[in-house]
Amino acid sequence: MFSQATKYATKAVIYIWTQSLEDRKVGAKEIGRKIDTPEAFTAKILQTLVKAKLIGSVKGPNGGFFVDESHAKVTLIDIVKAVDGDSLFSGCSLGLPKCSEKNPCPLHFEVVRVRKELEVMLTSKSLKHLAVEVIKGETRLANVV
Repeated sequence: MFSQATKYATKAVIYIWTQSLEDRKVGAKEIGRKIDTPEAFTAKILQTLVKAKLIGSVKGPNGGFFVDESHAKVTLIDIVKAVDGDSLFSGCSLGLPKCSEKNPCPLHFEVVRVRKELEVMLTSKSLKHLAVEVIKGETRLANVV
Protein backbone atom coordinates (compact mmCIF):
# COMPACT_ATOMS: atom_id res chain seq x y z
CA MET A 1 0.00 0.00 0.00
CA PHE A 2 2.82 2.45 0.88
CA SER A 3 6.05 3.09 -0.99
CA GLN A 4 9.24 1.62 0.42
CA ALA A 5 10.37 5.14 1.31
CA THR A 6 7.18 5.79 3.30
CA LYS A 7 7.56 2.47 5.13
CA TYR A 8 11.16 3.33 6.05
CA ALA A 9 10.20 6.86 7.08
CA THR A 10 7.40 5.61 9.31
CA LYS A 11 9.60 3.04 11.01
CA ALA A 12 12.37 5.63 11.42
CA VAL A 13 10.08 8.18 13.07
CA ILE A 14 8.63 5.56 15.41
CA TYR A 15 12.17 4.51 16.36
CA ILE A 16 13.23 8.14 16.85
CA TRP A 17 10.23 8.61 19.16
CA THR A 18 11.17 5.56 21.23
CA GLN A 19 14.62 7.05 21.72
CA SER A 20 13.53 10.68 22.20
CA LEU A 21 11.18 9.58 24.98
CA GLU A 22 14.41 8.40 26.69
CA ASP A 23 16.07 11.79 25.98
CA ARG A 24 18.34 10.31 23.28
CA LYS A 25 19.20 11.68 19.86
CA VAL A 26 20.06 9.05 17.27
CA GLY A 27 22.12 9.02 14.09
CA ALA A 28 21.15 7.72 10.68
CA LYS A 29 23.49 4.75 11.03
CA GLU A 30 21.84 3.56 14.26
CA ILE A 31 18.35 4.15 12.86
CA GLY A 32 19.14 2.18 9.71
CA ARG A 33 20.58 -0.68 11.74
CA LYS A 34 17.64 -0.81 14.16
CA ILE A 35 14.91 -0.69 11.50
CA ASP A 36 16.88 -2.75 8.96
CA THR A 37 17.14 -0.14 6.22
CA PRO A 38 20.10 0.94 4.05
CA GLU A 39 22.02 3.77 5.76
CA ALA A 40 22.28 6.07 2.73
CA PHE A 41 18.58 5.71 1.86
CA THR A 42 17.66 6.21 5.51
CA ALA A 43 19.75 9.39 5.70
CA LYS A 44 18.06 10.78 2.59
CA ILE A 45 14.59 10.04 3.99
CA LEU A 46 15.52 11.60 7.33
CA GLN A 47 16.61 14.81 5.61
CA THR A 48 13.25 14.93 3.82
CA LEU A 49 11.50 14.59 7.19
CA VAL A 50 13.66 17.33 8.74
CA LYS A 51 12.91 19.65 5.82
CA ALA A 52 9.18 18.97 6.32
CA LYS A 53 9.65 19.71 10.06
CA LEU A 54 8.32 16.28 11.04
CA ILE A 55 11.50 15.54 13.01
CA GLY A 56 14.40 17.65 14.22
CA SER A 57 18.15 17.28 13.89
CA VAL A 58 21.20 18.69 15.59
CA LYS A 59 24.72 18.51 14.16
CA GLY A 60 27.83 17.82 16.18
CA PRO A 61 29.19 15.24 18.60
CA ASN A 62 26.03 15.17 20.72
CA GLY A 63 23.76 15.59 17.73
CA GLY A 64 21.39 13.37 15.87
CA PHE A 65 17.74 13.11 15.01
CA PHE A 66 15.05 13.71 17.59
CA VAL A 67 11.41 14.55 18.12
CA ASP A 68 9.82 16.57 20.90
CA GLU A 69 6.42 17.90 21.86
CA SER A 70 6.41 20.16 18.79
CA HIS A 71 6.22 16.92 16.76
CA ALA A 72 3.68 15.20 19.00
CA LYS A 73 0.77 15.56 16.58
CA VAL A 74 2.58 14.19 13.51
CA THR A 75 0.52 11.38 11.99
CA LEU A 76 1.05 8.85 9.23
CA ILE A 77 -0.64 11.13 6.72
CA ASP A 78 2.07 13.73 7.35
CA ILE A 79 4.76 11.13 6.61
CA VAL A 80 3.02 9.91 3.44
CA LYS A 81 2.58 13.45 2.11
CA ALA A 82 6.17 14.49 2.94
CA VAL A 83 7.71 11.42 1.30
CA ASP A 84 5.34 10.63 -1.58
CA GLY A 85 3.22 13.75 -2.00
CA ASP A 86 -0.56 13.70 -1.95
CA SER A 87 -1.23 11.71 -5.13
CA LEU A 88 -2.67 8.89 -3.02
CA PHE A 89 -5.45 11.29 -2.03
CA SER A 90 -6.08 13.15 -5.26
CA GLY A 91 -6.54 12.69 -8.97
CA CYS A 92 -8.29 10.04 -10.95
CA SER A 93 -7.29 6.46 -10.18
CA LEU A 94 -7.59 5.65 -13.90
CA GLY A 95 -5.62 8.72 -14.94
CA LEU A 96 -8.49 10.55 -16.61
CA PRO A 97 -7.83 14.30 -16.69
CA LYS A 98 -11.39 15.45 -15.97
CA CYS A 99 -12.69 12.88 -13.48
CA SER A 100 -15.06 14.46 -10.93
CA GLU A 101 -18.37 14.03 -9.14
CA LYS A 102 -20.13 15.33 -12.26
CA ASN A 103 -17.92 13.41 -14.70
CA PRO A 104 -16.87 10.25 -12.80
CA CYS A 105 -14.70 7.44 -14.08
CA PRO A 106 -15.95 3.87 -13.43
CA LEU A 107 -13.99 3.73 -10.12
CA HIS A 108 -14.57 7.29 -8.93
CA PHE A 109 -17.12 6.75 -6.16
CA GLU A 110 -15.43 3.64 -4.77
CA VAL A 111 -12.04 5.39 -4.72
CA VAL A 112 -13.52 8.44 -2.97
CA ARG A 113 -14.93 6.16 -0.25
CA VAL A 114 -11.63 4.28 0.18
CA ARG A 115 -9.65 7.55 0.29
CA LYS A 116 -11.88 8.86 3.07
CA GLU A 117 -11.40 5.66 5.09
CA LEU A 118 -7.65 5.75 4.47
CA GLU A 119 -7.46 9.37 5.62
CA VAL A 120 -9.25 8.47 8.86
CA MET A 121 -6.84 5.59 9.47
CA LEU A 122 -3.77 7.72 8.71
CA THR A 123 -4.84 10.52 11.03
CA SER A 124 -6.28 8.54 13.94
CA LYS A 125 -3.00 8.08 15.88
CA SER A 126 0.12 10.15 16.14
CA LEU A 127 3.55 8.61 15.55
CA LYS A 128 4.25 9.35 19.22
CA HIS A 129 1.21 7.25 20.15
CA LEU A 130 2.45 4.41 17.92
CA ALA A 131 5.90 4.60 19.56
CA VAL A 132 4.37 4.42 23.04
CA GLU A 133 2.46 1.29 21.95
CA VAL A 134 5.77 -0.24 20.81
CA ILE A 135 7.52 0.69 24.07
CA LYS A 136 4.68 -0.86 26.10
CA GLY A 137 4.87 -4.03 24.02
CA GLU A 138 1.31 -3.60 22.74
CA THR A 139 2.54 -3.59 19.15
CA ARG A 140 5.73 -4.71 17.47
CA LEU A 141 8.09 -3.05 15.09
CA ALA A 142 10.81 -5.55 14.33
CA ASN A 143 14.18 -4.62 15.81
CA VAL A 144 12.99 -1.33 17.31
CA VAL A 145 12.99 -2.18 21.00
